Amino acid sequence: MKFYNLKENDEQVSFAGAVKQGLGKNQGLFFPTTMPKFDNIEALLAMPMVERSVKILLPFVEEDLTEKELTDIVTDAFNFPAQMQPIANDRAILELFHGPTLAFKDFGARFMAKCLQTFVAKDAKASGQTKPLTILTATSGDTGAAVAHAFHGIDNIRVVIMYPKGKISLLQEKMFTTLGDNIETLCVEGDFDDCQALVKQSFSDTELSTTIGLNSANSINISRLLAQICYYFEAVAQISRAKKSLGDIVFSIPSGNFGNLTAGLFAKAMGLPIKRFIAATNLNDTVPRYLETGEWTPNETVATISNAMDVSNPNNWPRVEHMLKSGIVEEGSVSSVSIDEEQTQSTVIQLSKLGYISEPHAAVAYKALQYNAIEGEFGVFLGTAHPAKFKDVVESILGQPLGLPKELADCAGEPILSKDMSSEFADLRAYLLA
Repeated sequence: MKFYNLKENDEQVSFAGAVKQGLGKNQGLFFPTTMPKFDNIEALLAMPMVERSVKILLPFVEEDLTEKELTDIVTDAFNFPAQMQPIANDRAILELFHGPTLAFKDFGARFMAKCLQTFVAKDAKASGQTKPLTILTATSGDTGAAVAHAFHGIDNIRVVIMYPKGKISLLQEKMFTTLGDNIETLCVEGDFDDCQALVKQSFSDTELSTTIGLNSANSINISRLLAQICYYFEAVAQISRAKKSLGDIVFSIPSGNFGNLTAGLFAKAMGLPIKRFIAATNLNDTVPRYLETGEWTPNETVATISNAMDVSNPNNWPRVEHMLKSGIVEEGSVSSVSIDEEQTQSTVIQLSKLGYISEPHAAVAYKALQYNAIEGEFGVFLGTAHPAKFKDVVESILGQPLGLPKELADCAGEPILSKDMSSEFADLRAYLLA
């Protein structure tokens, strides 16, 4: 299968090309030329997650990976569960934080790292020389940790992670700034959108991009998205095992860059029986306003307690809009709602009273689900990170202590190795070329 540039449609590359490039010409996002469609959904849902994921992903990658290579990659990448937890009769949370960095991005980052490692080795064997890669990524919290841990120690891949100074939790920061080796971290004066803009500027600089072998591990990279499709199938598989009839399934997704929503729409387009999606945002409400008015008017980014969603200009939205406007999924498949800080806090308390300790991002998704609930639907909201990653916030809301999982306890006492960086592209460019 080929992947084409949504901005410059004549640019078409293989899966390996899309993964290694990250972005196309003119900062365009890659999109598959065809969408695989599965008619045997019941048979797929009956499979174990790894086996099912190989079947789902193979049509996208078979030009570059054998089924055996893909199986090895998926087995290694998805070595932890996605778990459904009931909240009420018609509500459940899909916990995606059981990987090594306690966030949903472990699925995509690990899959991408294993794919890139395979492609770099293949290229080296074919050419007789190894071309080092530089992964440049912006993070609003969890991407940094997932990418850092997925790529840590991989030969010939340099990772540079930028994050906004003072705008992520300390424990989030510790998870990716303490590793060293091939992982470099830059603390940027600005917000996440500034970091994201620097990534895009870097890709637009042909000399820079070519010189350092530039790539990105943000959700603009198609490999991240493809991996995320798999846990939607896993969620529906778990629902089908628990219920005699699937009925109308709705997913409420805490949304920052909208990569998770994009992956869900892929799953729906491939035949997974999902009725609709709710894109839940915090006060950074560009998409809810756009769907209401038809005008794309990003405001200044607002800092919130659901900091991983503090994004005003989500870079995956072109993929979402393309799918809606081209008929790949029905236009009514997506609604969006903004949840404020007070609502977020009260929902964390509400979930606690139901016996579930949540962090702010999942709380935003649960509140949006409540606002948009229709009788007869089964609502699933995504738990994208472990509550302990937001220990201070959750403890202050609930007035009770949270224990630290081993993954966080191990890095909590380690020194931060970051360098300070301005939001000026010239400074970043000089650093990358030094």
